[in-house]
Amino acid sequence: MSSDDEYTAYVSSRLSWLTRVAFLLCQDRTRADDLVQTAITRLYVRWARVSKVENLDGYARTVLVRVYLGEQRTAWWRRVTVTREPPETARPADDLDQAEDLRAALAGLPPRQRAAVVLRFYCDLSVGETAAVLGCSEGTVKSQTSRALASLRRLLEPRLEGNRA
Repeated sequence: MSSDDEYTAYVSSRLSWLTRVAFLLCQDRTRADDLVQTAITRLYVRWARVSKVENLDGYARTVLVRVYLGEQRTAWWRRVTVTREPPETARPADDLDQAEDLRAALAGLPPRQRAAVVLRFYCDLSVGETAAVLGCSEGTVKSQTSRALASLRRLLEPRLEGNRA
């Protein structure tokens, strides 16, 4: 199998997962597609070296998160307005409402806090693994995660109490 075939097989098998992670980070399907495209392009350029990495998924996820955080530092993303699309799959009404509340709350978090929460709880990474992906200390991951969870609780508690009544 040629190097290009190996790359194509890998990207084809992981594209859906990368897109879900990107969507959780940026909260926008179109922008998630753009983030994934940039990340897989970077993978392709370095594929000769990258294909030999022991944890290829971890490497790809790190590239994706760094692309996202890099974009957050630039001003162009604040000028682009994209309309939201309906969810791709139908869910029961209760789950859809809760999912929308959670997405809205995630969207309200600063980028690094959002990245820490997505990596820790969606990607199920340890504190150390998350620190490596974000390029920061474990203490920073803990504080970012703590602040993010406090913000999410603050934003979601009124909605949760309203659903119980």
